[in-house]
Amino acid sequence: MTRVGIMETAIRDGHQSLLATRMRTEDMIPALEAMDEIGYHSIECWGGATFDTAMRFLKEDPWERLRQIKSRLKKTPTQMLLRGQNAVGYRHYADDVVYAFCDRARQNGMDIFRVFDALNDTRNLEVPFEAVKRAGGHVQAALCYTTSPVHTVESFAGIADRMVAMGADSLCVKDMAGILSPAMAGTLVGRLKNDHPTMSVQMHCHDTSGYSEMAYLEGAKAGADVIDTALSPLAGGTSQPATETLVAALREYPDLDTGLDMAKLEELAAYFKGVRRKYWKFESGLLGVDAGVLSHQVPGGMISNLVGQLREQGAEAKLGQVLEENARVRADLGYPPLVTPSSQIVGTQAVLNVLTGKRYGSVTRETKNLARGMYGQTTVPIAPEVLQAILGDEQPIDHRPADDLPPEMEAAREEAGPLARDVDDVLSYVMFPQPAKEFLHWRSEGGGPERELVAAVAAALAGVGEKKAAAAPVSAPATAATDGGAWRQFGRMRQMR
Repeated sequence: MTRVGIMETAIRDGHQSLLATRMRTEDMIPALEAMDEIGYHSIECWGGATFDTAMRFLKEDPWERLRQIKSRLKKTPTQMLLRGQNAVGYRHYADDVVYAFCDRARQNGMDIFRVFDALNDTRNLEVPFEAVKRAGGHVQAALCYTTSPVHTVESFAGIADRMVAMGADSLCVKDMAGILSPAMAGTLVGRLKNDHPTMSVQMHCHDTSGYSEMAYLEGAKAGADVIDTALSPLAGGTSQPATETLVAALREYPDLDTGLDMAKLEELAAYFKGVRRKYWKFESGLLGVDAGVLSHQVPGGMISNLVGQLREQGAEAKLGQVLEENARVRADLGYPPLVTPSSQIVGTQAVLNVLTGKRYGSVTRETKNLARGMYGQTTVPIAPEVLQAILGDEQPIDHRPADDLPPEMEAAREEAGPLARDVDDVLSYVMFPQPAKEFLHWRSEGGGPERELVAAVAAALAGVGEKKAAAAPVSAPATAATDGGAWRQFGRMRQMR
């Protein structure tokens, strides 16, 4: 009996976690048809940070990536990560944006929408759920897992109850920091399956702490229907555990066997091993197990951001203090789960508190908005003295934040002007105005290789000999105004590949 399904994350969360989300569509395409033959439950291929990164760094249209992927996945459902009312951005968008985004994502090829809210505030999921349903997609409701004095099996079960009542088609335990213990995995999944026996339950764990393989096994034994894994070259560390490892392990449990072919998986792994080498300069450096996450709960990607902020101030040695302060800020702000964007909000405020030496002496706009209720309701109310320190006498709102947002699509359409060819371009502009404007302008002028590829070729040319390198100088200035000769030189080289 084949029971446990596998969602493959290599072309979304795998490279987002390990390679700064830099994998290009052209490196995904050669593997897609083989991936389609594996028998995966689904393939995660879009959403999260991929939308932003595609335009900002890769000069790729994220909508075109989705179309290219869907055209090659004839048998396997596509899956994406949707940040609730934030869609794929970092703020709440008006309802008309969410409806339009979900409709266009579905029309361009998305099947399963994993929808979460950073605060687990189900009010922020009402419109995204309805938008996905209206578009004909599958709503997978994600519980953002975290630990604190107020996060219990009962509290998560209550959130799941509300999600099911709102129309969720399946549930997901989303363990973004890799802190779901094996015992809790079995207990929580067992509770969800007991409360909702006909509902599919999926598990998404990062391998940061080394817990995830054990958590998956205990969750599968308790009834988890699907687990998220990444092909081994893009697994481990802050990514998911390896697909091949879990397939091999579960094969020895007759009622948990995935039924996937190890030989085919190994062929795919060999391909992605080569792909990863191409992106060596984007390696996170956060390799192996970081058991410290079990105490500070800071996801790997967030740690790298904190290190970067401290390095800019010449204060990298204060990382330990920042991690301790991060825990205090999180408690002050009502114990939000540390996931985009709450992780960035808490982390940046912790850095400020440490560097200034005065807690909340300097407060970011995002921290103020979180305290104002602009991101939703925190797990527990923020203490009055903390609110006073952050907001003064200003009072937070107590309703759904998006209720205060007027429609945005028409104004965005006018602002984007002729650069936007269709509603997809308008949505790109709404989500990320400046990166989208730069991308659409670049496209309108005929496109061309982006700066990161020019830099990669410059590095390659440096190794072919001084004479050849001198004959074909290629540079990647930090400004957008890259030398036209370098662009043309690289364009000719790329056409010859």
